[in-house]
Amino acid sequence: MGRASTRQGIELSDAERERLEGIMNNPQTLRKHAWRAHIILELGAGCGLVETMRRTGMSKPTVWRWWDRFLAEGVDGLLHDATRPPGRKPIPEDRVKALIALAMSPPPPHASHWTLKALAEAMGGMVIAAVRNILRRRGLQPHRVKTFKVSRDPRFEPKITDIVGLDVDPPDHAVVLSVDEKTQVQALGRTRKPLPMTEGHAETRTRDTRRNGTTCLMAALDVATGTVVGRMVPRHRSQEFPAFLDPVASGIDPATEVHVILDNVSSHKSAEVHEWLRDRPRWSFHFTPTSATWTNAVEGFFAKLTRRRLKHSIFNSLDECIDAIEAFIAHHNAKQARPFTWSRQPGDLTGSWKRGYRTIDTSR
Repeated sequence: MGRASTRQGIELSDAERERLEGIMNNPQTLRKHAWRAHIILELGAGCGLVETMRRTGMSKPTVWRWWDRFLAEGVDGLLHDATRPPGRKPIPEDRVKALIALAMSPPPPHASHWTLKALAEAMGGMVIAAVRNILRRRGLQPHRVKTFKVSRDPRFEPKITDIVGLDVDPPDHAVVLSVDEKTQVQALGRTRKPLPMTEGHAETRTRDTRRNGTTCLMAALDVATGTVVGRMVPRHRSQEFPAFLDPVASGIDPATEVHVILDNVSSHKSAEVHEWLRDRPRWSFHFTPTSATWTNAVEGFFAKLTRRRLKHSIFNSLDECIDAIEAFIAHHNAKQARPFTWSRQPGDLTGSWKRGYRTIDTSR
């Protein structure tokens, strides 16, 4: 037989019972307030400690806590939590400012960047968690470095206007092609057969690779349809580029005006290319600004090829790699080709370029 509780019993008035039932049954009541009211209603109905625990699903300390709170403060005591003293004193504001200034200053001579531990030690033994929280609130990440690239081409603005204009508003009855090469595609194999994926365990591969040769993909993307013409070549020289353009031109009506967007690599401006263009007066080349290959739409296709087919593949021979790329192009043209569209106007891009140079000039 259990020992009776020494706490004073709870006798509810009609007003208290009505209020507690209202708290418990109101759908907008906080859940913690509802189960506190439930505990007191069960105790007020004559239930003992054990029976109240069984009916409410609460632990013994929880029932005791709110039993005592109700006896001391009534129903209002159930609707607020006891205040707790802070675990640690807040860090003085001058210490916070000193930490921020230190994190934004050059790192020690023996290091390339500040770490949380180094900052904590430099601040006289400040807790690492406190350093992390202060930096996080200020949006500071001393261990991270972002990169940027601003084209140095003095004719950036007219070139961007020309190229993006072709994509946004192409000439009527004309073909716009985005052409480039993906060089040094390696056919990488593994020295051991990978272990297959199982439940709870990812596929596992040896880190040792075997190089089975390299190849180069020359590709031309039709901006209007998103289809790609590709050719695998061992090297990308002045001889290979006109040879690649021949099959591209064979699929286009000779009377059609063709605009080709390409970068400034020397093989695109060689004597062989000029000779090839001399026989095709309706073809015109538009070169991207220096250090701005992102303006060439075919680069997006190259990124997709790398991400979805090349990055995690194992090729035991160069032929396997070539076959995989050709199959990917065929699948893209049959299932995934979409017209290429720019989301930004030429003025937006040139505006960003100018702001980049203003930022560089003001930071000197």
